[in-house]
Amino acid sequence: MANLLLVDDDPDLLKLLSMRLTAAGHHVISAESAEAALTQLAVARPQLVVSDVRLPGRDGLSLFDEIRARHPTLPVILLTAHGTIPDAVEATARGVFSYLTKPFDGKALLDKVNQALALPAPVLHSPAGDEHWRAAIVSRSNSMADVLAEARMVAASDASVLITGESGSGKELLAQAIHRASPRAAKPFVAVNCSAIPEALLESELFGHVKGSFTGALDHHRGLFVAADGGTLFLDEIGDMPPALQVKLLRVLQERSVRPVGASQPVPVDVRILSATHRDLDSAMADGQFREDLYYRLNVVSLRLPTLGERREDIPLLANHFLARLSAKYGKRLNGFAPDAMKALTTASWPGNVRQLHNVVEQVCALTTTPLIALALVQRALRVPAVEVLSYAQARERFERDYLVGLLKLTDGNAADAARLAERNRTEFYRLLQKHGLTAGQFRTEPPVAD
Repeated sequence: MANLLLVDDDPDLLKLLSMRLTAAGHHVISAESAEAALTQLAVARPQLVVSDVRLPGRDGLSLFDEIRARHPTLPVILLTAHGTIPDAVEATARGVFSYLTKPFDGKALLDKVNQALALPAPVLHSPAGDEHWRAAIVSRSNSMADVLAEARMVAASDASVLITGESGSGKELLAQAIHRASPRAAKPFVAVNCSAIPEALLESELFGHVKGSFTGALDHHRGLFVAADGGTLFLDEIGDMPPALQVKLLRVLQERSVRPVGASQPVPVDVRILSATHRDLDSAMADGQFREDLYYRLNVVSLRLPTLGERREDIPLLANHFLARLSAKYGKRLNGFAPDAMKALTTASWPGNVRQLHNVVEQVCALTTTPLIALALVQRALRVPAVEVLSYAQARERFERDYLVGLLKLTDGNAADAARLAERNRTEFYRLLQKHGLTAGQFRTEPPVAD
């Protein structure tokens, strides 16, 4: 069963087409305008859009342009009258999957629908057993659904993929998901952070070395390219790779072989390259810090991960997911977050993205003494000062109690001296102490015990 979005301003035709598609086993969502269709797309992503060209306000061609800009892998079928055939033909040239001329029979529509659904694009609501490839990526946001759809599609090929996104947004998790969905899934997935290894060692780490090739080379080292042979090599923070190594990496990608440091013969390798960076490589190329020819070798397909702020609907899902895992780690039975604590999580700025969210949840999990995570703990982990708004009566009472405590500490528990400093008679002062549950004896320092 596929999820279809059907768009037509004719209620009778909309009902008829919906009945035909539903009878064919599909789940149909209806919309009577382009604006209503875009609203439906924001709520839940269908696997196919079938739309009339003539719609009130924004027409079907404008709707198609919007869909193509936001969701380039989503197929669209247009329904057109004879007078709009030239428009439909033009739209097909621009990427519309197909069009049908009214009037058309039900079989023709079902044939086009089945052809569109047979495209090698990933389904967004695939059977549970088909979700293992992206099991580590917890999300229900449409922006992540688009990224995962493209990732699943490109996984079937051997194309190099450049994953961009802010630090902590989950670039390595996406790379692992692409590997698991690829024909190379049974072979190694090897990850290396190009910014974490000193330049002097990075060449040996990537390409290997032979024994005695440099001081400290006591044994042969095969390198990560050879270790990943037949599988996937993930080059994280590729934007930080030194220029000299960029030249050598380009040669490896061109020749599909590596020459270990100190070796005279190259070693053939069969490796799929995935890379990631949080840097703007276009600016780096303009500044001469990144090779243009290497960029185009790595960036055959580009996937951009949204920030956590761009997928806020995922924050409760991720927070509860992390809490379930971490409560087991810390041996605590936790029920979740208090409503105001969850609100604080969903409205925070998250400059560190998903990694920061995990850190915050781990902090509150480690420190909580109650089954429900309180707002104060979340604010502490977020380094947000707790703001408490008191009523006038509460503020006055708190000030009064703190004032009395301060006086009794100052006078070492001498109520008469404290009353004198407060300019109150002793009877009134004792009445105030009783009101707040205080006694002067609580503040008396014990005299030193004689030897």
